[in-house]
Amino acid sequence: MAESAWKPVDYTPDARGPLSGLVVLDLSRLVAGNMTSLQMADFGAEVIKVEPLPAGDPLRAWKQAGHSTFWKVYGRNKKSIALDFRKDGAVDLLRRLIARADVMIESFRPGTLEKMGLGPDVLERDFPRLVLLRVSGFGQSGPYSPRPGFGTLVEGMSGFAHRNGEEGGDPLLPPLALADMISGLYGANAVMMALRARDQDGRGQVIDLSLLDAMVSVLGPEPLDYQITGRPKPRVGNGSNTSSPRNVYRTRDGHFIAISASIQKTAERLFRTIGRQDMIEDPRYATNEARVSRRPEVDAIVGGWIGERDRDEVLEIFERDGITAAPLYDIADIAADRHFVERGIFVSVPDADHGRIPTHAPLPRLSATPGALRGPAPALGAHSREILRSAGFDDAEIEAVTASGIVKAEDAA
Repeated sequence: MAESAWKPVDYTPDARGPLSGLVVLDLSRLVAGNMTSLQMADFGAEVIKVEPLPAGDPLRAWKQAGHSTFWKVYGRNKKSIALDFRKDGAVDLLRRLIARADVMIESFRPGTLEKMGLGPDVLERDFPRLVLLRVSGFGQSGPYSPRPGFGTLVEGMSGFAHRNGEEGGDPLLPPLALADMISGLYGANAVMMALRARDQDGRGQVIDLSLLDAMVSVLGPEPLDYQITGRPKPRVGNGSNTSSPRNVYRTRDGHFIAISASIQKTAERLFRTIGRQDMIEDPRYATNEARVSRRPEVDAIVGGWIGERDRDEVLEIFERDGITAAPLYDIADIAADRHFVERGIFVSVPDADHGRIPTHAPLPRLSATPGALRGPAPALGAHSREILRSAGFDDAEIEAVTASGIVKAEDAA
């Protein structure tokens, strides 16, 4: 992809947002907590990443061709202080950072915060306005709470992987951090609700965010369906247990088109377009329930028509007739599509390693107080001195903690 494909946007360090003035102390690791704090940073919050020495957030180690691409995305708009939690005095220093924070995010294994002397009871007593978001794989309670929780484990146990995969084939885990991303969205929403509650009663609270809870919520009515039928739903590949036609169909020139005709009128419109008006009255296909029971037959009919035509021809006909369909894209297709470019879904920002790099624009799009890109993902410890000064440390104290190795500043030897 050419650098000019995405709209160039420069960082605006002084941009404010609806969360300006809010201080978020982020001790989390990897994607879920970083996704939560990213949304808050994009909309003006001062997000302080407290990163463990020697390597920082493990997200920095997720690399593509030697470059920390994940960190460049999820670390933007944030500040970094590098802290050695193993050193005497580290927790005392952390407490001084907590004292000026509105929100604290952590993703340690349950019980770790308590061992540090910073359990919810202590934080509530000493910092009663603090909102504490605790991110874990299985939650702060329940038999599995002590287990280390990664998104992969949760995606397997949640029932998602069982539902994902080809009919008759093996289950499939998602190829991206789906559980973490969903949890991060829940996390940001929960923090904002807790801050709204604090506006009313002046007190913070603890948020128990489990990746398993979040991932299970994606299943929707599946527990009820199981109660009614007594059977877990089978894998159906790109099909659906609830609507038909709904699938991905190969075109004559080797591309794919996704169709969702989940409303009766859209299905009828599709049948007319492919010259099968008879299916509208045929009791085998006339209702959604009937079509679902004969899903392979419906897919064969629709897929057969599509397979005789090239992608552009099919899409032109479908757009003309108002069919709910779309091409299946890879990232190269996305980069070439004018909608993605003109809407600014991705933008190009300055980068020390690559000149400019693409990143997704802040979401959601607010008309009066939009998010902004204020700065790139920081180097480990890039803001250590600035953060300590903001927390009330004088120059002598800053030199003492850096000299002792409790804190590493980027400009320190």
